[in-house]
Amino acid sequence: MKKTGAELVRYALEQIGVIHTFGIPGVHNTEIYDQLNMSDTITPILVTHEGGAAFMADAVSRVGRGVGTLVVVPAAGLTHASSGIGEAFLDGIPMLVICGGVRNDLEFEYQLHQMDQHKFMSGLTKRTFYPQAHAEIVPSLFEAYDIATGGEPGPVFVEIPVNLQLMKGEVPDMPSYQRQEPVEISVDDQAILKAAEILKSSKRPGIFAGWGARGAADLLKEIAEKLEAPVATTLQGISVFPETHPLHAGMGYGPSAVPAAQAAFEECDALIAIGTRFSEIPTGSFGITVPDNLIHIDINPDAIGANYPAKVGLEADARVALKALTFALGNDTGRDKRLKRGLRGIIEAEKRNYRKEWKEHDSGEAVNPLSFFDALRAELPDDGIVVVDDGNHTFLAAELLSIRHTNGFICPSDFNCMGYATPAAIGAKLANPDKDVVAIVGDGAFTMTCMEILTATRNKVGAVFCVFNDGELSQIAQAQELPYNRKSCTVLGDLNLQGVALATGAEYLQLVNNEESDQILSKALQIARNSKPVIVDVAIDYSKKTAFTKGTVQTNFKRFPAGTKMRFLGRALMRKVTG
Repeated sequence: MKKTGAELVRYALEQIGVIHTFGIPGVHNTEIYDQLNMSDTITPILVTHEGGAAFMADAVSRVGRGVGTLVVVPAAGLTHASSGIGEAFLDGIPMLVICGGVRNDLEFEYQLHQMDQHKFMSGLTKRTFYPQAHAEIVPSLFEAYDIATGGEPGPVFVEIPVNLQLMKGEVPDMPSYQRQEPVEISVDDQAILKAAEILKSSKRPGIFAGWGARGAADLLKEIAEKLEAPVATTLQGISVFPETHPLHAGMGYGPSAVPAAQAAFEECDALIAIGTRFSEIPTGSFGITVPDNLIHIDINPDAIGANYPAKVGLEADARVALKALTFALGNDTGRDKRLKRGLRGIIEAEKRNYRKEWKEHDSGEAVNPLSFFDALRAELPDDGIVVVDDGNHTFLAAELLSIRHTNGFICPSDFNCMGYATPAAIGAKLANPDKDVVAIVGDGAFTMTCMEILTATRNKVGAVFCVFNDGELSQIAQAQELPYNRKSCTVLGDLNLQGVALATGAEYLQLVNNEESDQILSKALQIARNSKPVIVDVAIDYSKKTAFTKGTVQTNFKRFPAGTKMRFLGRALMRKVTG
């Protein structure tokens, strides 16, 4: 039979269960878009910028069904999307990147958009595909999907030459998709027994859980309770363990963590690390102390022991490893002895004191962050989805907002893209039309992608965008205070969010004091539930630093040589005196 390449792309995507694609049509993919427009199961979403498309696709993969999928033009479309592709790559998020390609049946070079896209994508994807004949298109897309979603997930790139899209070619059949299940890595029984013995004899075991543990939340809870061990999470892994559980300590556990986590992990002598690479953010710029008795579980063997040596390394899916470890621990885990420490009471008291500290902070006429997050938690159902960006608001949310659902919190992490939250919230809402979705974004990050709210309006996507509006790139501005005593290129000036709402078709609400928080957020959610995007302009008070900011700045400063420290301090003092 004969089919066009565009027909084959549509067929393959329908077979693997793609529901939305994101991108912008151009001369190298219009045939694909025409086919997608005829699909009964796939809805192509037009975006304002391919970077936004990639963040939307990322969110679909994190909290939706199926895999987030891009359909973009070559060269400029792909390079625009590369920030979101890179975010997915470093964060372990599956994504299909389908890109048009220049004609490969001509003798001419220097065609429009012609570049080596595979060389460009090689460092941002798990693999790239370049089908040269019609018969290769469907198998390539099926294999790309298996690779993207298998093992440690990540993006996969497929370039479809435009001549294959336009013209008909011979294909032997139209195969149905049959997932090639990866061979399950068997857990090393001896390593499991060794890990169990370490944990049983430990006086103060702890658990550090990352995004890779999200599919094993029940087992995570069971092991924590068996061991009476505190649980800290990475930034990306915040939602893998419910913050309502009395053993939940906070994000991270070192000098950059909240007091509850610092107290809970004091003198930790054995650590189970699950689905985390010990990267810079969750470790507070590598400021944590990792005990010799480290049990490191990760599906990616390269991550095990990469930053901190592991006494026991287990290359396995988190669920498989934790199930085996739970069985090996049995019932005699030493929990009774650890109960005497009163760990749960320590965590509860430290959390209560930290909240008191924030509540008593004088925010003047601005909105106290704790007031905002308490109001949001009161108005947002437990299964609501919170999407944050990169900035000071990220760590405020991590420290002050209680997340109670496994898919309740997503954010950029290791690639750390500003501009993530606005488009990602749109993708999350498209994937979960029956759930409330709230983006929390700083004004600097918001200006990068705020026009994607046009995409929300076009598609009747009712998400709430809470913009922490203080006129600065506050996370960096705060970090500049000690070494520089001035703010260089971090002052934004006035941003007319009402004008943005008018331009994008969103509703505009202003939140200027603590007393209005409940009322304004309730109103925003009600409007969004009627399929209209809402911008909430929050006059936030950033004057009090998060535990993360204070701890990380101190950790980095301590690493400087003595001469550099003196130079920084002397310069800051001189500028303070002279102005």
